[in-house]
Amino acid sequence: MTPNPHNTNKGHKGNNMNSQASTADSSQFAPNDTASASTAIIDKGLLIPFILITACFALWGAANNMTDLLVPAFQKVLSMSQFESSFIQSAFYGAYFCMALPAAILIQKYSYKKGVLIGLGIYALGAALCFPASQAMSFYFFLFAFYVFAAGCAILETVAAPYILSMGPEATATQRINLAQAFNPIGVLLGVYLGKEVILKGLNSASESERGAMAAEELAKIQGMELSNVVTAYIVVGLVSLLLATLIFFKRFPDGKSGDKFGSLGESFKRLRKNSNWKFAVVAQFFYVGCQVGVWTYAVKYIMVNLTGENTEAEAAQFVFYGLCVYTSFRFLCTFLMTYISPSRLLSLMATLAICFVSTAIFVGGEIGTYALLASFSCMSLMFPTIYGLGLTGVGEDRKLGGSFIIMAILGGAVIVPFQGWIIDQTDVNTSYLIPLTCFAIVLVYSLFAHKKEAEVGIN
Repeated sequence: MTPNPHNTNKGHKGNNMNSQASTADSSQFAPNDTASASTAIIDKGLLIPFILITACFALWGAANNMTDLLVPAFQKVLSMSQFESSFIQSAFYGAYFCMALPAAILIQKYSYKKGVLIGLGIYALGAALCFPASQAMSFYFFLFAFYVFAAGCAILETVAAPYILSMGPEATATQRINLAQAFNPIGVLLGVYLGKEVILKGLNSASESERGAMAAEELAKIQGMELSNVVTAYIVVGLVSLLLATLIFFKRFPDGKSGDKFGSLGESFKRLRKNSNWKFAVVAQFFYVGCQVGVWTYAVKYIMVNLTGENTEAEAAQFVFYGLCVYTSFRFLCTFLMTYISPSRLLSLMATLAICFVSTAIFVGGEIGTYALLASFSCMSLMFPTIYGLGLTGVGEDRKLGGSFIIMAILGGAVIVPFQGWIIDQTDVNTSYLIPLTCFAIVLVYSLFAHKKEAEVGIN
């Protein structure tokens, strides 16, 4: 398979970019490097852009998992039900649905670099909005702040994912996106650490009944202190995003427009509608993201119910942190295994194991169920980027529009998680994991379908 030309130097500004741009272009067409280029993970001359864009993956990883821990935090701080507090996830993942397509159009008109800078700026703005939200002590203001924050994440993810895919031949595209996504869990761990150490450990030990018996002034004082911890955590990640934006702004690297032209949106969408693999990938991503967010959001609740001795949110979150450490290590392991096993086959294996682990969590419970639930984290390590990469296999010039819809499928986190929360309110947390179990089954079916597409384009 021949490398996919990217032309990432289009639209460069200034002559000082020419040497780097020519290096990137010439590496794709070097006459003596055809064999090595077809199997290269990253094209020559694109290592620095790859590193800088990959750094953004950690930022939205931190954002996603800090949000997971906000659900139990706000439930306690504001005495809310699981269903009510889950609207944090609806605001967060709803922003992905709304912003993915505008973000793709943005980088079509401008450049990858500008798209990244805009995303980082909105990310920092959303983090900063948590401060006035805490002063107003308004849950709806917080929802708005998280929506803006997630809009920045959506732009970053929409810009970064197709850019990473374009940095080498299509034969290694799925492996390349998994390599970049392997650094996403580093942000995940940092986000969970901030969430459990700053937000959850800062929760007052007073129970819901004790809070109900407090005087209004006393309760407001406690809530104000707890919400200030939320602000602290988000200000930290906001400052990190501004630092990264500064480095990208001053660093000279190819920042051209996307080489994947939309052309006619109507014609592009008509072609995609005929692509059964792409359509199935959008559906699979919807259910996978809902599954992942649900597993992580209610893991703290599950552990507090099933594991004896872990009675506080912070104690339960420590186990979640350990599970995410395993998740991180498996992201690198799965990327390595893709050298020997096709992405679709590896996805099938992990989906099957996830079904086994979550079934144990539901029907066995207790200590065994807890560790089975944590083990399921490892199975999710490759799923999002692999579904993304497989769904865009063979779409050609429609990659940008197709990728935007797969990112928009993150809406699953906004729809499925509140439903799981409602089930917890009506029954119990163990029963609620029937929802992620069903979602994993859908991912398994898609992986089997996608294997046929891999075979058609010669990826074994």
